[in-house]
Amino acid sequence: MANIELGFAYKDFFEMQPSTGYETLIYDCLTGDQTLFQRADNIENGWRAVQPFLDAWQQDASVQRYAAGEDGPKAADDLLTRDGRVWHGLG
Repeated sequence: MANIELGFAYKDFFEMQPSTGYETLIYDCLTGDQTLFQRADNIENGWRAVQPFLDAWQQDASVQRYAAGEDGPKAADDLLTRDGRVWHGLG
C-alpha cells in the first residue's frame, strides 16, 4: 500500500477566501437565517430537564466527586458490587 499526499489550498481553487465563523453568524443574523440558532422552546426544555438536578445538588451537597482521568467515584463501584457486577475499565 502506498501513501498518497493530498494537498488542498482554498485560494488555489476559489477567488473568495473562506469566511470566519463570526462572519457567517453575523450574515445569518442580517439575512434572517435561523438554521444555526436554537429555538427558544428548545432552550427552555433543556433547562427544564436539567434544573431538577441542579436544585437537588444545591439542597444535598453529597455529589460524588472524583479527579479528572479517574474511572469514577468509589460509590459507583459500590453500587454495582452490591449486585455482583463491575464497571469495565476505561484504559
